[in-house]
Amino acid sequence: MSTPLVNKPPGTAGQAPDAATAAPVVLSASGLVKRFGGITATSHVSLDLHQGARHALIGPNGAGKTTLINLLTGVLDATEGRILLDGEDITRLPPHQRVRRGLVRTFQINQLFDNFTPLQTLAMTVAQHRGQGRRWWQALGADRAVNERCEQLLAEFRLLGVMDQPTRTLAYGKRRLLEIAIALACEPRVLLLDEPVAGVPAGEREELLRTVAELPADVSVLLIEHDMDLVFSFAKRMTVLVNGAVLTEGDPVQIANDPQVKAVYLGHGDSPSDPPSHPHTASTQPQELSHG
Repeated sequence: MSTPLVNKPPGTAGQAPDAATAAPVVLSASGLVKRFGGITATSHVSLDLHQGARHALIGPNGAGKTTLINLLTGVLDATEGRILLDGEDITRLPPHQRVRRGLVRTFQINQLFDNFTPLQTLAMTVAQHRGQGRRWWQALGADRAVNERCEQLLAEFRLLGVMDQPTRTLAYGKRRLLEIAIALACEPRVLLLDEPVAGVPAGEREELLRTVAELPADVSVLLIEHDMDLVFSFAKRMTVLVNGAVLTEGDPVQIANDPQVKAVYLGHGDSPSDPPSHPHTASTQPQELSHG
């Protein structure tokens, strides 16, 4: 099924493009290259994420989005280039040290402890973040600060009603909410959201989309997503990745009307298609591009 890339008119997500780049840079990647043998998966990618950013990374399948995220988070080592977090070079730091410094990600494929409850999962995460990881079960119920933080996260992510149920019994949308709550429990400066609505049934998406929209304003967010309705409703800046390289970057209006982007998503630059399906954008979009 195709996903629309919509043309947003002035006054929507890209209303103040200058504001999106006026804040200090929190995460900066410069000249990132990743080679696997003779194959270049990431080709001299540079990206700046500003404080409080709502930035989307988009591109067709195989563009190298997940590889780039793996480089930023330390899952993969860069062949060339540098990564700075708040001015500190973290290029060679392992993933857990990047998390400790505030660079946190979610995964495209849900990764949770099926037999733990949401409360236990969050207690373990909060306690570990506070240096109590080896005795998190003691902190649960005994440490007021841990308990209060868990209750706050459960409430913010609408999980209070299922906090004592094994994770394996939760609806998939709730599991995705829990995954984002875990990321917030690590108190990130930068949050990388890897396809947060992937696999979520239509009936559960609205709650998840609302939660993504309500993420703390001081957290810089890089969203990797194929759902263009979500991308255009969320992002104030976008980077388009194609064949492992940056094709272009700009605000949503610029991206939606860029001939190169249209060519990538359609194979040509000037064919309109059906109106977008998102109820909040359908009445305002003159045309759309389909993502294959």
